[in-house]
Amino acid sequence: MSDTLRDRIESLVEQGDEVARGSAGNAVADLIRALNRGDVRAASQQDDGTWAAHAWVKQGILLGFRIGQIVDYSTERFPYFDKNTFPPRPVLKSENVRIVPGGSAVRTGSYLASGVVCMPPMYINVGAYVDEETMVDSHALVGSCAQIGKRVHLSAAAQIGGVLEPINAAPVVIEDDVFVGGGCGVYEGCVVREGAVLASGVTLTASTRLYDTVNETVIRGSGDDPLEVPEGAVVVPGSRSVDSSFGDEHGLSVYAPIIVKYRDAKTDAATVLEDALR
Repeated sequence: MSDTLRDRIESLVEQGDEVARGSAGNAVADLIRALNRGDVRAASQQDDGTWAAHAWVKQGILLGFRIGQIVDYSTERFPYFDKNTFPPRPVLKSENVRIVPGGSAVRTGSYLASGVVCMPPMYINVGAYVDEETMVDSHALVGSCAQIGKRVHLSAAAQIGGVLEPINAAPVVIEDDVFVGGGCGVYEGCVVREGAVLASGVTLTASTRLYDTVNETVIRGSGDDPLEVPEGAVVVPGSRSVDSSFGDEHGLSVYAPIIVKYRDAKTDAATVLEDALR
């Protein structure tokens, strides 16, 4: 099914402004249904552990924005205007997903697996994939096409960036059993490997230098390769001095995330999410 849908999407995108709105609308609707079910993903893990973006999925989402019309979804107390192709996603009780009332929204074209818990207010954008028993806490954002693994805890105000363009860019990936502390930001070009812990306030982008004090190395992304937080790494916010005479003169430093240790029993106890909360 996905190969046929891919062919349809790619053919329609090639037509540019001449695309027939009816055919495009049908293809986008089929893509959204597949994304909602988790049958299609914006990115997937390869046999070697790397993550590859599926450009045609993002092309289909962008096509949906292009053909969509802004409509009025407002209620008396809640003004709301958006493209008719991407309204809020219906979530059924049979999906076994908890969405606690209080201003949260899940956009259509995103997948929520069984056992996901959403605390208000939070937002999950189109193309996102949130796997089993993950908690998305208050004021957290799961950006467009972000891939979130099983049993992840996105703490309050955590920001997982979205990536729709460039088309071939891999979205932000948070693998299984990762703990993302309050106020963290993980943005384009980042993969957080299984079991890692990001302490409150850690910010990561593709150009961030990550200092591993355990292995005495500096981890960087390069070219098309993402910045990867190693499996089980415990990362805290830190700083490094500005390497210049002016920096020395003024005692300047810049932000630098630091791996202070790798996960152990003490870390597990500090980051456990009680089953009762699910």
